[in-house]
Amino acid sequence: MATLQDTLKDLSIDAEETIRLVEHLDDAAWRTPTPATGWTIADQIAHLTFIFQLARTAAADPKTFEKIAAGAAGDFNGAVNAALRGFDHLTPAQLLAAFTAESEACVRALAAVPEDSIVPWLVNPLPPRILTCAGIMEVFGHGQDIADALGVRREPSDRLRHLAEFAWLTRDFGYLSRGLTPPAEPFRFELTAPSGEHWSIGPADAEETITGPAHDFCLLVTRRRHPDDLALTASGDRATEWLGLAQAYRGPAGEGRRPGQFAAHSH
Repeated sequence: MATLQDTLKDLSIDAEETIRLVEHLDDAAWRTPTPATGWTIADQIAHLTFIFQLARTAAADPKTFEKIAAGAAGDFNGAVNAALRGFDHLTPAQLLAAFTAESEACVRALAAVPEDSIVPWLVNPLPPRILTCAGIMEVFGHGQDIADALGVRREPSDRLRHLAEFAWLTRDFGYLSRGLTPPAEPFRFELTAPSGEHWSIGPADAEETITGPAHDFCLLVTRRRHPDDLALTASGDRATEWLGLAQAYRGPAGEGRRPGQFAAHSH
């Protein structure tokens, strides 16, 4: 199991990779639509900036975070949208500076939290490493939207291990978002890392399994590709059903992506 410091180092690298995607764009390019309906590249960066800001506050100032969470409890999506409007007045350069500063401050705040403690979060408090994995999931998903908008391919790395493990912990989110009862039996994920290493996540005797490339798996659980466009194989009825439900984030699933929406080489 990776340590908190290992995971934070990888989150920092992912944030830096996202900065490199956008730092040379002109102001017009920041308004490029992304595959997330209604969201531009600037909106994606604003969302990530807000998430880092929220996680930094949770780690460094739990009482303030709990006030924010209580205020958003009735309508979290509405609260997020309201927070994003707070970035509307920023120029692209100012938004990029805010993203850079908040991502770095978030990493420092989480690094200062004892690894065996918990940090308040939106539904349940989380160990700081798991909250860091949630950040990696956010950066991967929204970064993919930016890469898709720009028509570029990010080179996957074994840092995806954190997201794959997080997806195992959050397996039930897709069921819960649709009002379905999650299966009692655990799943196992048999994944091939970008380096070629084999990752087995979940009990060895699990009968419900998902097998395939780790990068495809991460695109699945962030709903950035349709299952038909991914080289994933499910064994077992529940695992097969889960391919269409998978999401590593709470709340509404969103519209996902259409089959064939992206050229095969993009994943």
